[in-house]
Amino acid sequence: LMCSCRRGGGLVQPGGSLRLSCAASGFTFEKYTIGWFRQAPGKEREGVSLITSSDGSTYYADSVKGRFTISSDNAKNTVYLRMNSLKPEDTAVYYCAAISSTYYSGSLVPNGMDYWGKGTQVTVSS
Repeated sequence: LMCSCRRGGGLVQPGGSLRLSCAASGFTFEKYTIGWFRQAPGKEREGVSLITSSDGSTYYADSVKGRFTISSDNAKNTVYLRMNSLKPEDTAVYYCAAISSTYYSGSLVPNGMDYWGKGTQVTVSS
């Protein structure tokens, strides 16, 4: 029962863009809040952005507001993270995760997530 970061990670120059996708399976997509966390070397895992599938509510870390956009395609059980104006400090392993919307409080802390996907490396470097 996992989200999969299937596509989108890689190397990009500062100012560039990438799109991550997370295809969910094994749970009822519309009942979950799904999104991304990231972990840079030597740092704790931090929340980036989540979206509540049922009503489209979105949540962003201050560090990515205005640059990243999260969206969902409920027909495809997929959540996307469009990352624009990437900075070297965005370099990290990005993980998708899901939590039942019933229990989601709007927090971006990684504790309490029900499902985690495998990470994908995003490197922003010239």
